[in-house]
Amino acid sequence: MKRFANRQEAGRALAARLADDPWHDPLVLGLPRGGVPVAKEVAAKLGAELDVVVARKIGAPGHPEYGVGAVTADSEPIYDPSVLRALNLTEHQLAATCDAERAEAARRTALYRKDKPSLTLAGRDVIVIDDGLATGVTAKAALHWVAKHEPRSLTLAVPVAARESIRTFRTPVVALLVPKHFGAVSRWYDRFDQTTDDEVLRALE
Repeated sequence: MKRFANRQEAGRALAARLADDPWHDPLVLGLPRGGVPVAKEVAAKLGAELDVVVARKIGAPGHPEYGVGAVTADSEPIYDPSVLRALNLTEHQLAATCDAERAEAARRTALYRKDKPSLTLAGRDVIVIDDGLATGVTAKAALHWVAKHEPRSLTLAVPVAARESIRTFRTPVVALLVPKHFGAVSRWYDRFDQTTDDEVLRALE
């Protein structure tokens, strides 16, 4: 199965797939940081407005890289119930971590959006984009936030996704690659450097 050279190539390939659909007043929202370079290519192809939706992973105690949930700056957290059960965790036990990640989401949202007016989502076709879908927990938090603002339609689009994760979404998911053996998002890119805040800000200009 093919790989992408980088996020820009992945974005152009995703844009080509999405360009065949009719979009009404489209808004493309990248998930910072890695989703933004992909989203920029899609927005350019569709002639759509580009912005961000910041969702932060809520990590397991002692293992912050292992996401058990996610939260945006101003909405309730989304947890994976099966993971909570497997780790014998409750939402109450994660409250402090959740609050810290919500505060960080607010800080990053302010950093990336600066003094731009609040997003208008109602009645628009909104496409949320990341550079790949592994567990999908941060994407679910982002989609939950968007859905509260009553878009005309809501779509998640990614260059590559884990098959088992796609099945857990109610929102339509567009994925170019759905490998049988997923491994990790980085496996499907030749170059997968960490996207910086400066790169996000330049894309949003």
